[in-house]
Amino acid sequence: MIKILRILGKRGRITIPFEIRQRVGFKYNDVLSFTETADGRSVVVRREKICDNCRQNHSSLKENEVTLLDFLNNLSPEQQRAALVHLSVKWAERQGGELNV
Repeated sequence: MIKILRILGKRGRITIPFEIRQRVGFKYNDVLSFTETADGRSVVVRREKICDNCRQNHSSLKENEVTLLDFLNNLSPEQQRAALVHLSVKWAERQGGELNV
């Protein structure tokens, strides 16, 4: 196992090193989950499968290779609009402003 060090930025951001992303198979738009271990000193990062029918449109994808874009494209137009409104409201709340919908 190779040990690679990174510095956590002031906004809590960190880049997963390219070598690790490549070896593990993380790709652009993958949905990742973070789970704290029992000792509270480590975090397990996993690529998540977020819908069952996303692979129907991409039979060449391996299991667990569903991107956020795949997920969104498989929503109906009404569901896409609802997701956009929901995310816009959440974003506005975090910015401390109001959103007129």
